[in-house]
Amino acid sequence: MAEQTASGYIQHHLQNLTFGQLPNGSWGFAHTAQEAKEMGFWAFHVDTLGWSVVLGLVFILLFRMAAKRATSGQPGGLQNFVEVLIEFVDGSVKDTFHGRNALIAPLALTIFVWIFLMNLMDLVPVDFLPVLAAKITGNEHLFFRVVPTTDPNATLGMALSVFALIVFYSIKVKGIGGFLGELTLHPFGSKNIVVQILLIPVNFLLEFVTLIAKPISLALRLFGNMYAGELIFILIAVMFGSGLFLLSALGVALNWAWAVFHILIITLQAFIFMMLTIVYLSMAHEDNH
Repeated sequence: MAEQTASGYIQHHLQNLTFGQLPNGSWGFAHTAQEAKEMGFWAFHVDTLGWSVVLGLVFILLFRMAAKRATSGQPGGLQNFVEVLIEFVDGSVKDTFHGRNALIAPLALTIFVWIFLMNLMDLVPVDFLPVLAAKITGNEHLFFRVVPTTDPNATLGMALSVFALIVFYSIKVKGIGGFLGELTLHPFGSKNIVVQILLIPVNFLLEFVTLIAKPISLALRLFGNMYAGELIFILIAVMFGSGLFLLSALGVALNWAWAVFHILIITLQAFIFMMLTIVYLSMAHEDNH
């Protein structure tokens, strides 16, 4: 029974609040994992969307507040923090991006801070916000996840947006002919026209896989690391609910240790996503790839 309870607890915390078309044809929230699955592709993870928007607004309002309070005299703590972030991202862009594009630095800053804030939600105690949401709605069985980056839909959405920019700037800088040439004439080439034509399918297969791997690796790297981190926090929470003093005491120590270590993961994953975005867009701006 205890095992089933623990299993149900874990499954409940890994299920999103899903809105979509129910089996009877009406639209509403899924009450079970099976209902959410049956909603198919056109289902919305309301918690993921909601927290993504809220944290995006937090980012915008925080930086707007810092900009309005900025002074040439003695800066405050918020101004110092924002300036350090901007200088850090600006330095990363200057060292990595070799083209000319005013969009890259603001994009990199947005990606880094937004993903960092979404990852940071993983440090909120596992049951705090879901229980609060359940009390507000009056539904004790409410599904509610608070870390958007543990949802592959969110990470894939961001990665596909970056992918769209990669394709757009590749075509804009190199032209449609240059872009297609990259996909079909590299990495293998020959001065013999017949041989070159025969190599086109091989080149296209290799380059297409490389191109598609960029957004997939971006999304899955972020999702995998954050999902694993969330799962460990949930398992530690199960130890708290065991009712055994030794397990609960061990859970306190493990929770503290994992939270400290997880701060590094949270920051590192935001940094990696930002740096790879800069690198991929820099490659898209190069005439000879």
